[in-house]
Amino acid sequence: MAEKDIIVRFGGGLRVDAEYHGYTIKTDQPFHQGGEGSAPAPFDLFLASVATCAGFYVLAFCLGRKLSTDGIDISMAMEKDPATKMIAKITIRVDLPPGFPGKYKDAIAKAVDHCAVKSHILKPPAFETVVGVK
Repeated sequence: MAEKDIIVRFGGGLRVDAEYHGYTIKTDQPFHQGGEGSAPAPFDLFLASVATCAGFYVLAFCLGRKLSTDGIDISMAMEKDPATKMIAKITIRVDLPPGFPGKYKDAIAKAVDHCAVKSHILKPPAFETVVGVK
């Protein structure tokens, strides 16, 4: 069975919005690509979804163990392949504050590995494009 459809609307200029689960997710292209820079570009949202998914799993791990998230920093770095201009490597870094129980370091890394976005990248769905006429 299919998930609820995402409806795409054109917002003027190069803005393209998605309506999903009662939210409107706005996108635009940066100035240097002819957009107004009024919202993140779709690819930026894709990258942010990987990072925030990792963040959610760190948060859930800590909440489940009643551990404070104060001082936890999460960042994500991307390395591009110069030949293809595509991202070749993503590194998610979780920096724990002093005093954070060291026994959880490996478990947090494993929690991040459960990120649903990452899982879908590693085992991608099939894509199909269908063009119809109303």
